[in-house]
Amino acid sequence: MVDSQYYLPNDIGISALDCRVAFRLLSPKEQMYAHYLSRASWYGGLIVLIQTSPESANIYVLLQKIFRLQAPQQLEAAATAAGLSTEEYQAFLVYAAGLYANMGNYKSFGDTKFIPNLPKKFKALVWESLAFKQSPGDMETLWGCCCEPLYSLEDKQKQLGLGEKGISAYFSGNCCLEDAEFAQKFLDSKNLSAYNTRLFKTEIDGKRCYEVRLASAEKDNCAVEGKSEVCCGKHEFEDSVFSVKRGDYAFLMEKVCQNLEKAKDYAANENQKRMLEEYIRSFTCGSVEAHKEGSRYWIKDKGPIVESYIGFIESYRDPFGSRGEFEGFVAVVNKAMSARFAQLVSSAEVLLPELPWPPAFEKDIFLKPDFTSLDVLTFAGSGIPAGINIPNYDDIRQTEGFKNVSLGNVLAVAYATQKDKLTFLEENDKDLYIKWKGPSFEVQVGLHELLGHGSGKLFVQDDKGKYNFDQTAVRNPETGELISSWYKGSETWDSKFSTIASSYEECRAECVGLYLCLNKQVLSIFGHEGEDAEEVVYVNWLNMVRAGLLGLEFYTPESKSWRQAHMQARFVILRVLLEAGEGLVGLRECTGADGRPDAVITLDRSKIYTVGKSAIQRFLCKLQVHKSTADVEGGRALYEGYSAVTADGTHNFLRLRETVLLRKEARKMFVQANTYIKGDAVELVEYEGSAAGLIQSFVERFPDDAEEVEAQLREMTCMDSSCWC
Repeated sequence: MVDSQYYLPNDIGISALDCRVAFRLLSPKEQMYAHYLSRASWYGGLIVLIQTSPESANIYVLLQKIFRLQAPQQLEAAATAAGLSTEEYQAFLVYAAGLYANMGNYKSFGDTKFIPNLPKKFKALVWESLAFKQSPGDMETLWGCCCEPLYSLEDKQKQLGLGEKGISAYFSGNCCLEDAEFAQKFLDSKNLSAYNTRLFKTEIDGKRCYEVRLASAEKDNCAVEGKSEVCCGKHEFEDSVFSVKRGDYAFLMEKVCQNLEKAKDYAANENQKRMLEEYIRSFTCGSVEAHKEGSRYWIKDKGPIVESYIGFIESYRDPFGSRGEFEGFVAVVNKAMSARFAQLVSSAEVLLPELPWPPAFEKDIFLKPDFTSLDVLTFAGSGIPAGINIPNYDDIRQTEGFKNVSLGNVLAVAYATQKDKLTFLEENDKDLYIKWKGPSFEVQVGLHELLGHGSGKLFVQDDKGKYNFDQTAVRNPETGELISSWYKGSETWDSKFSTIASSYEECRAECVGLYLCLNKQVLSIFGHEGEDAEEVVYVNWLNMVRAGLLGLEFYTPESKSWRQAHMQARFVILRVLLEAGEGLVGLRECTGADGRPDAVITLDRSKIYTVGKSAIQRFLCKLQVHKSTADVEGGRALYEGYSAVTADGTHNFLRLRETVLLRKEARKMFVQANTYIKGDAVELVEYEGSAAGLIQSFVERFPDDAEEVEAQLREMTCMDSSCWC
């Protein structure tokens, strides 16, 4: 029997993102700008299919061909003819919706594979479809390409990972962690970023040969403008040969560029125009330096009505932690909520000194960022977060700034909780939790993004030997000794801390949120005073320790690995607060009302400001010191120690993991609108919040060139099919 964690349940939550009012408030010019940015994002988002797994793109094309000829309601008759019950047909629709929402057959949050809850009947439905009846040969070929991996749950295919630990399309199937580390050494030696690359390994005459593919519309191996970038071609490196080539995802990158070029005509100012020009240069030639330059103009574009960002951004799903997944978003500013965040930004210079590390470990100057609440129109990629702090380039963040965004219409629907589905809390905490979870999470997201990701200094010695700190004076607050390590040359946070970088940084930002939410000034900014403010603090801390327990869903005992950066971070925080003792956090196993294993987590609110604050203060300082000083060994020992999931000690976390899996609730999926140009105007088309609505939104997303897009996806997948055999 297949473990239920590999199915998406028929009753999974699916909500439509409401952006109608926000979109209608835009001027015609702003609507055009938003439309073309959305088109660029949607085309680029298809890249995620190729980045996720070898079979994702083929499954996507199979579903598109079926639903393009028969909408979900029309296909139901074919499903009945194929012998599917109503529940089985719903399972098919949920699987299809899940593939679209995650842009692949692995969950974007947790990296676990999901398969159709439809044993042996998927093929029968394909054969009954109108798409098969019209093109039987083509559909049979397509089915043959994906039918086996569609259902396969071999150990390696159960989750994303590197080598024997899982599947990753960022690397050819014969790559392991040592190959990723070796390739990073090569990239560092050439000042070449891994963000927009994939790595393919072969062996010729006993010599290791690696192909580094740059994502670009241009396929020719011409030199790229930019003094710090390497020309494409072959490079001898130690005992191996590296070939750097352009043209990965070339067709889709060209589509992105075409739409960014059209968006330029509707840009509101010079910064937006220059930003788009640099993005186009980046996506044409595969230049990360050009994307950095575009990001600099993006940071300068303060308070735009239409906000957007696009590119290879987050590295969570690269098992090595260096390659970015493509994403693009377009959103409209919510002015009322943004005013609160602006107040938080204004208070940042007062709040930063409250953080528990010496002044030398904080940035020399806090570059006040934009911090806006946005209603999402388009978010293309594998999933939609609640908030973002970007760009992720440390050299820009440290000296030039960044932006924070909170996605308001996502928060409004993503975290609504039903009492009967609320797990692991005492009954007297549940009503309080439901009432205050939204407001407390809003505070946590604001602090996490602005003062979490936006704080802390990295000590650097550049290529010319210049230091950004006084190496004769800065001391480690943990030891009292002068610091003895720092980042050198082209080393970055991601390249140094690699596999733990994403989760470690999320943990640091979450700790900042917990620590600073105790500040009355912060709570007042968000409109919380007196007893209400105390409820927000309590529920914020309670939510964090509960999330730490829920995080066990995303741990794989067989490989002793975590599949989700944020949930690993929250488990680490739970461990820290349990270790603090004195009854601050209680965690006990029990039997539920249904007779099955259960657990209850409690928090003593009277000890948050004493025991809790002190524990987070000490831990947060350690996290920052290891990060600032590039102390990978110390940072890894600290973080991996708290990340360990064992049956030893006071709590049997391996057994608790089974309880969490038994009672887990599937993560919500979102249905997004489409925009179309009708005459001189932009029309917004929205869909119902259901599996059928989500499917229909994707079927109608590429109205003019769907068949060409699908053919190109198949060609890109076929070209590399031997790399994962």
